[in-house]
Amino acid sequence: MHILAATDFSTRSQRAVRRAGLLARDGGAELTLVHVVDDDQPPELIALEMREAERILGEQIDAVAELRGLSSRALVVAGNPFDGILRAAASMSAGLIVMGAPRKQLLRDILVGTTVERVIRTGSVPVLMVNGEVERPYRTALAPVDLSEPSVNAIRSAMALGLPVGARLALVHAFLPLAKGQMFYSGLNRETIDGYVAEERARATRELIAFLEENGLSDHGQPVHVEEGAPIEVISKAVEQSGPDVLIIGTHGRTGIAKAFLGSVTEEVLRSLDIDILAVPPTR
Repeated sequence: MHILAATDFSTRSQRAVRRAGLLARDGGAELTLVHVVDDDQPPELIALEMREAERILGEQIDAVAELRGLSSRALVVAGNPFDGILRAAASMSAGLIVMGAPRKQLLRDILVGTTVERVIRTGSVPVLMVNGEVERPYRTALAPVDLSEPSVNAIRSAMALGLPVGARLALVHAFLPLAKGQMFYSGLNRETIDGYVAEERARATRELIAFLEENGLSDHGQPVHVEEGAPIEVISKAVEQSGPDVLIIGTHGRTGIAKAFLGSVTEEVLRSLDIDILAVPPTR
C-alpha cells in the first residue's frame, strides 16, 4: 500500500506526517510526503517555491523520527491544494491520504469547505484527518453505524488499513423514538413513555445486530452501543465518554449540486470533534 501525507509545513501538518510515518511502519507501506505550491502566481515564483519545498521535505524525511528507515519520498506539485493532493494520490494509487486538521475560518469553511473536506468529498481514497498529538500507534477506535453500506465500507476499510479492530473497535448506533415527543405532549405518564423508549431501543438493537450479521461484522467481538438521540449528539457523547484514539466514519456518495456537501453528520463530525477522524468515501 502507498500512503500520501499532505503537508503545508504547519504544526498541524507535522502531526499528520508523524502519524503517517507510524501507519506506514506498522503496515509496511510506502510513504510519500506531498506539498502543493499555489500556481496562481508568476512562474519564477512558482519555481522558487517548488525548489524550497523540495528542500524542506527532504529535511523532514531525514529529521522526523517516525520516518527513519521507511521507504519515503518527497513530491512537490503546483495547483490548488485539494486538487494537487488528489492528483498526487491518483498518480501513485495511494490507499490512504493523511492530512492535518484545518485552521478554523468559519464563513469560508461554510461556503467553500476546508481543504480536507474538499479532498474527502471529491476523492475516492480514505482520508485520515489528524487532530491529536502523535504519541503511539492507534489502540482504540470508534465507528458510528447507521445501517448503511457506507458505514460498513468504512469499517472494512479501517480493518484493511490496519486500524484497531476486534475488541479495540467499538460501534455506536443512534436511534430516535419518533413518537416520544407526541406522547409527552399528550400527557402520558413517564412510565409509559420510558416503556416505549425501551421498546424502540430493543428494536434498534435487533436491527443493528441483524445488519452486522448480514455484513459479516458480528464475529469480531466489538462492543456495540445503541443510544437515543440525534447522530451527531450520540457520536459526540460516545467520543467524550470512551476517548477513542480515532473515529471511523463513512461518507455518502452524492452527485450534482449535492456533491458540494458531505452530509450534515460527517461535516459536523469533521468540524466539531477534536479527535483523529478517518473518513471513508463510498465504493465507486
